[in-house]
Amino acid sequence: MNEIRVTGRRLAPTPVFDTYWRFAAARQKVYEARLAGGEGPFTDDPILQRYRFTNCFRAADRVSQDLISNVIYRGGQEWQEVFFRTLLFKIFNKTSTWRLLETHLGEVRWDGYSYRAFDRVLSQAFSAGQRLYSAAYIVPPPQLGEQRKHQNHLRLLEMMMQTDAPERVLSAPTLQDAYRVLLGFPAIGPFLAYQFVIDLNYAAQMPFSEMEFVVPGPGARDGIRKCFGAAADGIEADVIRYMADTQDEHFARLGLAFAGLKGRRLQLIDCQNLFCEVDKYARVAHPHIAGISGRSRIKQTYRQQADPMPAWFPPKWQLNNPTGP
Repeated sequence: MNEIRVTGRRLAPTPVFDTYWRFAAARQKVYEARLAGGEGPFTDDPILQRYRFTNCFRAADRVSQDLISNVIYRGGQEWQEVFFRTLLFKIFNKTSTWRLLETHLGEVRWDGYSYRAFDRVLSQAFSAGQRLYSAAYIVPPPQLGEQRKHQNHLRLLEMMMQTDAPERVLSAPTLQDAYRVLLGFPAIGPFLAYQFVIDLNYAAQMPFSEMEFVVPGPGARDGIRKCFGAAADGIEADVIRYMADTQDEHFARLGLAFAGLKGRRLQLIDCQNLFCEVDKYARVAHPHIAGISGRSRIKQTYRQQADPMPAWFPPKWQLNNPTGP
């Protein structure tokens, strides 16, 4: 692949650049094959067979599917309640923690919220050795006067609700303005605020496109470095937009079939995530090409799950079957 130009800067793609597109096409085929059923293996790619990678489309991953189907669109649709449920789920990012709260407290609602009740359930589970948090990404604990991490996170969510964060997010004129509201709270940095606003934007009340803006995370920066070298430092968001804008050209150039998610093209958030995944993939496929972090191993191995693959998306995207989730 010859040089490409992004925001006036010339970038010389490494072999990982073409691997990005091949990985996306192969990983999407795995997802489609799993949806169709069957025993597997769903790919002849030895790296995909051995290691665990997220889906090309963020909304198709299991935790996002659980959030969309069982948190955002199940329960009262008043915006305050949707906001509260979404942020509560995402702070822990672990389905078992959400189910634990539902089991002990019934319907999870802000208008019935009690710090003591929520803390009691979570503290008992913690004391029994139960993991409350996913390791997918770390939500730093704010220092809000409590002893345990989950207690300070409950206080953070209280602070957000009591300072009209739901209304300020909903009235924001752009997705980036909504992001800035979240960014103003303790312990919520740029990448986390971006992830949270994308989650909130799955709700019916949020009108924004996922093509509005993007915040590159550490894993994406590693993947971009492997694709373009240090020449892309500082313009990572522009590189991600380039990938989203030119995806059809590069899939065609490499002779790759990629129909998207029921016709939906890769959005900025998806291209950002794919850089994270190709960073991991390249540790095995291109071990001589360095990123930023210096990581050389893929930690998670692939384990086939027996339960059906869910596929239900925000209704405003118009991708679902008429029968619903």
